Amino acid sequence: MRVMLPALFASVLLATAPAFAAPCASLTALKLPATTITAAGIVAAGAFRPPASQSAAPPAGEPSAFEHLPAFCRVQGVIAPLSDSHIEFEVWMPVSGWNGKFLAVGNGGFAGDIFYSEMIAPLLRGYATASTDAGHEGSPFDSSFAVGHPEKWIDWAYRAVHRMTVQSKAIILAYYRNAPRFSYWSGCSTGGRQGLAEAQQFPRDFNGIIAGAAGNNATHFYAALLNDYEVAHQGAKSFPPPDKLRLLHAAALKACDALDGVTDGVIEDPERCHLDLQALECRAGDRPDCLTAAQLETVRTFYGPLRNSRTHAILYPGLMPGSELGWSAGPVNKAYSAGILGNVVFQDPHWDYRALPIDQIVARADRSELALLNDTDPNLRPFFAHGGKLIQYHGWADPDISPLNSVNYYRSVARAMGGMNRISSDYRLFMVPGMSHCTGGDGTDQFEAPMLTALDQWVEHGRAPDRIIASRIRDGRVDRTRPLCPYPEVAVYKGSGSTNVAANFACRRAR
Repeated sequence: MRVMLPALFASVLLATAPAFAAPCASLTALKLPATTITAAGIVAAGAFRPPASQSAAPPAGEPSAFEHLPAFCRVQGVIAPLSDSHIEFEVWMPVSGWNGKFLAVGNGGFAGDIFYSEMIAPLLRGYATASTDAGHEGSPFDSSFAVGHPEKWIDWAYRAVHRMTVQSKAIILAYYRNAPRFSYWSGCSTGGRQGLAEAQQFPRDFNGIIAGAAGNNATHFYAALLNDYEVAHQGAKSFPPPDKLRLLHAAALKACDALDGVTDGVIEDPERCHLDLQALECRAGDRPDCLTAAQLETVRTFYGPLRNSRTHAILYPGLMPGSELGWSAGPVNKAYSAGILGNVVFQDPHWDYRALPIDQIVARADRSELALLNDTDPNLRPFFAHGGKLIQYHGWADPDISPLNSVNYYRSVARAMGGMNRISSDYRLFMVPGMSHCTGGDGTDQFEAPMLTALDQWVEHGRAPDRIIASRIRDGRVDRTRPLCPYPEVAVYKGSGSTNVAANFACRRAR
């Protein structure tokens, strides 16, 4: 519910919010549907210390990031719409300098915790912000919470984020005496999928959504991850060791780095890259400067799509050239993929993933509760109809979730809604050359603030982003900037000036 105020009075209220705000501690008495406010109080500037948890750690290189936070009203709550639901969430609201907006943040992996580290940047920029544990406690790599608890699974799939969003807005209204003028979502990986789920299922929750590296074709993604693991472990030395992954990565750069006219250690457009793997095969035994036949089979599996063995239809796309240094086939990959398939599809924590061929596993998964995570509906008309804007991004060098998964979803929306030109006023995809999963890699992976500013401008002023400037940080300083371009455009060097300066590149359609 939005409080309707005269425009002049509303602007004064926003500028002097603390003078009109309700006492933070009084929010414990707030009555909300199926919700209990367990604690509320002012946190002094620099005083917040998160609990010891995997998701509470501040961003890499910022060990004291929480110490920079301004004073804020911290509200903790539990939402329990059903007897087996227990959704913990927090809302942080600046004591002063609120910009009148709300920005909720997403989770990673299987969630299981409040993602405090993701709440830092929004609060520093003046947003009220919120995060949820998605309905359970545990490691982001542990899906055992789903066994025998279908309602907790639904909470994690979509209900927790939606309920958190609705209740957070009510809390913001109670504290500031004014509802947020605009509401945004930002998340990567699981958080990206959560953002797409919101756009598809609850189109009026947010005015703008940033969805990064979304694992939204979940049943096929987990099957592909499991298939990669199986192939990589067919023999004792089937998976290339680190030195051979470096060899493979160097070969990919040699073949494709210069295709954009700039040799900079990053493949700008991997869709144009063609790597001759046969030239890397060992001719006489296993040597450090080549790959064995078994290792090449693993490489082809990682690069190639997962296909139906009977129809040869593509079930899930492969990884891209440039991602090799992040490849892994360790026990975490097995636990992550086989774990969720066993826990959710077969409801058996001891399920033997070798008991069925991969085609049958995919078919069973598509008919199971795991399909609740397949947020692939291309009909975004209800979201766009009320002015909703969607920015999606994905690193081309992502070694976990295939970047082509995001490309495929973007194309499916374009097909369903009349073409790329028809959706460009509401939805844009930005591919990030050289970036790994959500961050990292050799590319320009720092763009959180410019992307949020771009979304703000798009939602509030109708200015669609034609480029987003990203940075790369080395040894604590920015050593490169580049424009991220709306797909299918790519950054093209203008021919003069430093190749480490974004102004010397233009966004042009390359295909």
